[in-house]
Amino acid sequence: MNKPSPMEVKVRTVRSLVNRLSSISEQTQLDAICQLRLMTKHDPDSRSLIGESSALPILTETLYSPIQTAQENAVATLLNISISSRDLLMSTRGILDALSHLLRLQSSSQTSLQTAAATLYSLLLVDSYRPIIGAKRDIVYALIEIIKCQNSVPRTIKDGLKALFGVALYPLNRANMIDLGIVGPLFSLVVKDGRLGIVEDATAVIAQVAGCYESGEAFKKVSGIGVLVDLLDKETGSSIRARENAVSALLNMIRCGDEKIVEDVKEFGVEFLLESICDVAENGSSKAKNKANDLLNLLDGEEIRYSCSGNSLDREEVGYSFSGNSTSGELNV
Repeated sequence: MNKPSPMEVKVRTVRSLVNRLSSISEQTQLDAICQLRLMTKHDPDSRSLIGESSALPILTETLYSPIQTAQENAVATLLNISISSRDLLMSTRGILDALSHLLRLQSSSQTSLQTAAATLYSLLLVDSYRPIIGAKRDIVYALIEIIKCQNSVPRTIKDGLKALFGVALYPLNRANMIDLGIVGPLFSLVVKDGRLGIVEDATAVIAQVAGCYESGEAFKKVSGIGVLVDLLDKETGSSIRARENAVSALLNMIRCGDEKIVEDVKEFGVEFLLESICDVAENGSSKAKNKANDLLNLLDGEEIRYSCSGNSLDREEVGYSFSGNSTSGELNV
């Protein structure tokens, strides 16, 4: 008798575990979910096998389970599967509603919230999914609630911010995010939260949200323009990433707003602004240098821009700085 190949063993194991998901025993179901999570974490080949089985609808339904451990392991398995099989996961009936439920459920653990947000971020890496997810106002609202909740731990806030960043990558989502109240919580994190990486991630989202007409008025209502200008000052202790994001935010807001926005920004002192932006133009990343030069050009013309940096103008749409890897690396748990 021929010994089965490693892939045949995996197929049989997956089939056995998926069958156990339908057991009448809750403990048997839970054990199977836990084993599927471990498989998808440690064995990339298993992700597509499980994704192509009948497991996804069952795992999705498990997000409504009253058993917290089942929720945590089910959503972690879905996250791991999304790394290799985003299309399969996105096409699973009810997946977005289930993730929304988990994000809005008051009894959800911090682990479940983190993993649900990370799963959304993984899906949002696909361009065509951004308008679909962004149109789910309940999801966007739930993510905003996560970043403003005082009980959220830093990792939960960071995962929520990354998901919101992914939503904001689609320009038509930005006004909706402002309408749902994202601006106040974002700037509150910048002003009040000194935890490592939070300011950088919050300003990355601010820079994206700034790219719509509605941002100018919304930012002014929470004194956001002043906060961005303050971030440019190295004396405040802000990191280079935060300063780069502040430059991107001001640039996007001016480009998308009316002429009065430029004057609103200049009210904080042209000389100080130019000096601070020049520092980013000289010491920032290559993309940040280009953005800083663009902003200098909009604020004070060609002469000032070229006195600060010899870099040529390059109008790129990307380049916001997260505190950690925001668009690469496996999000497996």
